[in-house]
Amino acid sequence: MIILFNKPFDVLCQFTDEQGRKTLADFITQKNIYAAGRLDRDSEGLLLLTDDGKLQHKITDPKNKMKKTYWTQVEGEITDDAIKQLSKGIKLKDGLTKPATAKKMSEPENLWPRVPPIRERKQIPTSWLELSITEGRNRQVRRMTAAAGFPTLRLIRYSIGDWTINNIDSGDYIITES
Repeated sequence: MIILFNKPFDVLCQFTDEQGRKTLADFITQKNIYAAGRLDRDSEGLLLLTDDGKLQHKITDPKNKMKKTYWTQVEGEITDDAIKQLSKGIKLKDGLTKPATAKKMSEPENLWPRVPPIRERKQIPTSWLELSITEGRNRQVRRMTAAAGFPTLRLIRYSIGDWTINNIDSGDYIITES
């Protein structure tokens, strides 16, 4: 079984929390399932959960280079130069990232409101970027866009491999066979 969960902002990718913060248990009632990967508390979008250990390993093992696509709202109007930098690979403190697929995009259709909303500055526009990567370093997309000069304001994972959040509302999930 695979659960495709559209994780809301400010939810931890675990089932318990001693500090009383929102967790997966606030949304998912199935037992004996485990997250195949993580999303930071301040990121939204697709989280895969499964009861199949082999599948979980296949999804999370960096050797498999499973593509993950993110919709990223950044501060400023993203430039062609920044797109080229992201596409070639960006130098971060922990080394050069693998090349990404990066392109400008319009704000996603049917996008749910984020609670709380992102901070907006009247004098500074925002823009959207679709970024696909095959590695999974800690906070990688946020660090990449910042290194290119465009800090991330909102980050939504749209897909992992062929699985997507299409037709899954924020906070909802669907169950499918592996």
